[in-house]
Amino acid sequence: MSKEEFVTYAEKYTDTIYRVAYSWTKNSHDANDVTQEVLIKLYKTGNEFKSDSHVKNWLIKVTVNQCKMLFRSPWKKLEDIEEYANSLGFEESSCLDLFYAVMNLDKKYRLPLMLFYYEGYSTAETAAILGIPEKTVSTRLYRAKARLKDYFKEEYEDDR
Repeated sequence: MSKEEFVTYAEKYTDTIYRVAYSWTKNSHDANDVTQEVLIKLYKTGNEFKSDSHVKNWLIKVTVNQCKMLFRSPWKKLEDIEEYANSLGFEESSCLDLFYAVMNLDKKYRLPLMLFYYEGYSTAETAAILGIPEKTVSTRLYRAKARLKDYFKEEYEDDR
């Protein structure tokens, strides 16, 4: 891979890598470390990518695998997500509420939700990226939406 290709891919996909890593780790320092490791792997790879979507899929798979490796570490800890939420600069409080609700989901629901709704992958593509069956992705999306619905229903009832 040439330097120019790497720079182009890095500029285009660094935010995506970070979002996936943060969604998995819930820790900005770990997400930055994972992002850096993934970009190093991209730079060192000898893979020939067929298209931008091929690069993006490869990067997300590598990011997920890197996050899994990170969770094996005995030093792994979670941080408060307030700082990251504030850095995103949500204009509406409902968006901030949704962010917190999604981040409070278990990662097995959080990541498919992010890949499907935010990154725009189909259930088949999400399944391929995460290495799980497509039906599992559909089930996790359904359960994630049900949990979010229950969460907001409780929040709405509490506000009354």
